[in-house]
Amino acid sequence: MAELVFFTGTMDCGKSTLALQMDHNHAARGRGGLLLTRFDRAGEAVISSRLGLRRPAVEVHDGTDLWAEVARRRTQGTRVDYLVCDEAQFYAPAQVEQLARVVDEMDVDVFAYGITTDFRTRLFPGSQRLLELADRVQVLQVEALCWCGARATHNARTLDGAMVLEGDQVVVGDVAEDGSPAAAPGEVGYEVLCRRHHRRGETAAAAHAAALSPDVLPFGDADPAGRPDAPA
Repeated sequence: MAELVFFTGTMDCGKSTLALQMDHNHAARGRGGLLLTRFDRAGEAVISSRLGLRRPAVEVHDGTDLWAEVARRRTQGTRVDYLVCDEAQFYAPAQVEQLARVVDEMDVDVFAYGITTDFRTRLFPGSQRLLELADRVQVLQVEALCWCGARATHNARTLDGAMVLEGDQVVVGDVAEDGSPAAAPGEVGYEVLCRRHHRRGETAAAAHAAALSPDVLPFGDADPAGRPDAPA
């Protein structure tokens, strides 16, 4: 039987790479698939991976009826055995329900990939509906890391390296290859953090600035052993 499977993890944990690999594996066995995405970092109608992989895809818009998209292709004779749905957190709850209907009534496998929570640690509506309806939820085993080296569990939005907690839920941005915000000054970027540093609002840039602060550097008077001079 077909399944609706939700693959999830933080940013920078390889979701899009796995989505493209999943499509490759099924297509190599003669199955016909359809790739879907929304708000990919590389632009419209494409699934892109930070490893450099990219494939054309159908862009999902607010008014896209995913059931109708699949039905139309099948009516026209196009084989659709599975769907690969990247950036699924941005799909509307009604579109997730359409995906579940595709699974149940057309026997089409749906592999959805996305993050669960936004920069405020609140569930995306699409992800919430996927958690409620999916046959399986699979947390990706490739761990993204916080700047401190701990496993990253939260997605932070940054502006000039500082974490922000206000703004629209959906603002397209990216993270750099080293995990730091990939944004020009004054532009929105994203960073993955462990829960502790997300709660504290401590980004990589903030940690770097603190490390260079005179308050934490040994510039005071000290004896040869490295201890501060005691009063005479």
